[in-house]
Amino acid sequence: MQTLAVDIAATFVDDATALVTGLGRALLRFAMTPIDRIANACDIAGVLAERRATFRMWHSSRARARQEGRRFSLLRRLSPFRHLTHLT
Repeated sequence: MQTLAVDIAATFVDDATALVTGLGRALLRFAMTPIDRIANACDIAGVLAERRATFRMWHSSRARARQEGRRFSLLRRLSPFRHLTHLT
């Protein structure tokens, strides 16, 4: 059984990670908005819309698989290779 201190620390780490990730995504979206507008204006053949639809379908199935097998591990969260787990 986990102690209260471990549970509080894990919650704090999760919240801090979510906050940093959310702020990073918001800043990236803000910076990329003009570039996306120009790319959409130049997309005559509809290639970008098709690519986005394919990416969303792939991303949703991957996210669902990740949630089903999700376990909390502090070492896994801090590992520099955590983004390469799909290769194993």
